[in-house]
Formats: sequence, C-alpha cells, structure tokens
Amino acid sequence: MSDKLWIFDTTLRDGEQVPGCQLNTQEKIVVAQALEALGVDIIEAGFPISSPGDFNSVQEISKAVSNPIICALSRAVEKDIEVAASALKYAKKGRIHTGIGVSPYHIQYKLRSTPEDIIARGVAAVKFAKKFVEDVEFYAEDAGRSEPDFLCKIIEEVIKAGATVVNIPDTTGYCLPEQYGAIIASLKNNVPNIDKAIIATHCHNDLGMATANTISGVQHGARQVEVTINGIGERAGNTSMEEVVMAIKCHKSIPVYTDIVTPRIYQTSRLVSKLMNMPVQPNKAIVGRNAFAHSSGIHQDGVLKHRENYEIIDPKEVGVDESTIVLTARSGRAALKHHLDALGVELEGEELREVYEAFLILADSKRDIGRKDLLELVGKYMDESNFIELEHVSYSSNGSINAQVSLKIGNELHTASSSGVGPVDAVLKSIEKIVKPQVDLEEFLIQAITHGSDDVAKVHMRLIKSDKPYYGFASNKDIVLASAQAFVDALNKIPVKEYATA
Repeated sequence: MSDKLWIFDTTLRDGEQVPGCQLNTQEKIVVAQALEALGVDIIEAGFPISSPGDFNSVQEISKAVSNPIICALSRAVEKDIEVAASALKYAKKGRIHTGIGVSPYHIQYKLRSTPEDIIARGVAAVKFAKKFVEDVEFYAEDAGRSEPDFLCKIIEEVIKAGATVVNIPDTTGYCLPEQYGAIIASLKNNVPNIDKAIIATHCHNDLGMATANTISGVQHGARQVEVTINGIGERAGNTSMEEVVMAIKCHKSIPVYTDIVTPRIYQTSRLVSKLMNMPVQPNKAIVGRNAFAHSSGIHQDGVLKHRENYEIIDPKEVGVDESTIVLTARSGRAALKHHLDALGVELEGEELREVYEAFLILADSKRDIGRKDLLELVGKYMDESNFIELEHVSYSSNGSINAQVSLKIGNELHTASSSGVGPVDAVLKSIEKIVKPQVDLEEFLIQAITHGSDDVAKVHMRLIKSDKPYYGFASNKDIVLASAQAFVDALNKIPVKEYATA
C-alpha cells in the first residue's frame, strides 16, 4: 500500500533567495497558479516579516489559489509569527512554518544559547503559532549536523506542543544519503510521538546530494519533501522537485505516490526559468535541453529502434514532445536518415551511403551538423527552396521604429518591412512577415562576450513551433543584427514538414 508523499514547493521562498531572481507580486501569483496546476500540495509563498513585498505576496497568493496549502515562514519569534498569521488571513488552508537552529554550530555560534533554551524557544514558538492556525510546521535548522539525541528530544517536545509537520533540514548540504536516511530512521525509532506528525525533508545541494538525500529520507519514513522547480535556491540550490517526483515514478519499490501532473513539469520549469531570468543548465536532469538528446551513434540507433533502450523516462511524461537526435561526428547512419526523413528527403541504399560518407567528413570538421549543412549535403536530391539566408537588415527612427529585412529563401529574394516598439521587435516582425512560421519566441537572452565599448553580444533564442523548442544563436557587435541572425538560425532548424503546416 503506497503512502501519499506531500510535495512542499519553496520556489517562491527559498528559491527566490537566489541573487537576481526576485519576482514581483504579480509574477509570484503566475508561478503559484502554475504550481497549483502542477499539483503541488503546499506552496511556501514567502517570509512575511522580511519585507512589505513578501507580506503582500503571501497575502495575494492566498487569494489567488485554492487547492494548495499556503505556508508562511517565520523565525521562533512572536512578532514573526503574528505577521505570518496576518499575511495568511485570506488563505483557504494556511500553515505557519516556524523553527530554530539545532546544531552545535547554530546553538553556540549563531544563537549564543544552550540546548535547554533552544527547546524552550521552539516549543513556545509552536504553541504561539497554534493560536492562529491549526497546521504548524517546525523546522530544526541544520539538523543534518545536529546531535542525534538532542534532535530527537526537541522533535518530541515540539510535537507535544502541537507541531503537525517536523522539518529536518540538511541546511548546509553536508550529509551523505546514508547519513541523512539514518537521521530520519532515528526519529522514527526513537521519538515516541512521531506518528502524530509528518516528517519533512529539506535538503540543499552543496555537495550535489540533495536529491539522493531526499530520496533516502523518503525511504526511511519521511512523507513530505521540500523542493524547488529546477532545483533553484541558496548557494548550490535546493532539492529539485522534478528529479524527486520522477525518481519516485520510475522506482515502484519506493512505497509512495505524488499528485504531481508530470506532463506539466517541463512548461513549469520554463516558466520559472523565464520569469527568474535563470537559464536551466543544458544537462540538468529531467528539464535540461539535453536531458532527452542523443548524439552517440550507438545510442541514437538504439533509441530509434526502441526508446527504452536508452531512456528510462518517456519525454512525454514530463511534457517534452519527443527525444532529440543530435547530428555530430559520433552519429550513425540511422540518425542521419532520421533527420533526412524530417527534411522530406528519403534516401536508401547507395544514395544514403554516399551522403553518409560526405556527412562524416563534414562532421569531423564541425561541432555539430545543422539543417543548412544537411541541405548542402543532399542538394541534388531535393528542392532547397525552404532554406533561409539573411541578406539585409536596416532600421530607422522617425517618431516610430521601422525596419526592413531581406531574406533569400532558396534562390528567391524576399523583402518586408514592419514597425515595432524597438529595432529588435521591428526586425523580427519583418522576418515573420516573410517566413510566416507561426512560432512563439519563448526565450531571448543577450550576453556580452567581450568587454569595452565595442562589446560583442551573443544572442540566444528559443522558439516554440508545434510545442517543440528550436534554438538559435548568433554573435555580433550590433545587437539588432545578432538578434535577426539568431532568429533566422532558429527558423532554419524547423523541419520542412513543420513549415508545411504553417
């Protein structure tokens, strides 16, 4: 019989503590509503005493969502708890999350206190919070480095005081999985009233152990996991929600289930990445752009024959339409044929062998092979009328911003003009007039790659066509030109058969 595993998402509290990733109230509401649609059980919406903005965000999120429990953080201080309770006034289901440091480091050096005083303060905080809400969670900060007997004692006492959830954080990301699992097991075996509360994990990723520690905690009896989208958070981050949920889904031997709607994982990841302006690393598990990409010929052939040869997760389970077969010098004939079929070029036998040999020679000299390269390789076998080249870009400002763009598509030259809120907007609209691909520009990043007044800018774009992402890159001293080049680069990666539906 599986137990429910409660998903406590702290993207909007712990995750938002990443420098440069702060959101305004409206953006937080958008994320909170996405988390609700994802099936998150508890949303930690903020730390109300910390600022008027955080107080307002907790209050407005409480109004905007209905199903998840809304949680507000506080220290073991009466004023913190009062403000948290006030911020939760409109929550359909509210929780106060209060606590105190429990490791020798925190007791001696941070709090300058004694173990006895720490227990008294923790108990008092829980009792005070119970005056406002029934659902009170107690966090034992830095539990990962605490003394086992003391941790058991304070957890027993706060449960007596009314704590409904006891959070056991590995605040510094210090623990190994067997150590963290042993902490949870110790609480299960040595705290006489532990059955009256849910044990929660809250693991940080300083040693890259956050997901492993969290899973170990669940295996030893924890039934709430505190996580963030994309694993964002202080320093090296928090436990990644998508990693924990999919690990549990893959391993049926772990006797728990979640209510997460997994096909919404990818879109929620992209939303958080976009709003927080924090790109997801390409090799990030589950949601990185390479998570379902294959470049080894052996792997490509195996995946094309039967996906489960090299994938333990169907990409559709997390909201990714399909795996990506990347063409490099390591790719095999099966991968090349897969891409040629997408271009509408069906080659077999001697023709395929001839193109493959030319492909290998080209691939040895390039990092990866794009659509333009394939078109050149198979030029005599197909009509090149869909390949796009940027010929000319110009823009001017006479009260409004206007741009003119010329594109060469196959052997034909096309020109269009458009106005926009800025030169980049006007140029991209002009390109869209010509190509009409019906794409959504989901991500647009500009990064300086040199220093000084003549900086070279690198532009990264992600377009969405038929729910699939296509990436474009370009660098130039002229940001407008670099943007146009990146846009065209992404357009050229859309398969010909996709244009047919435009």
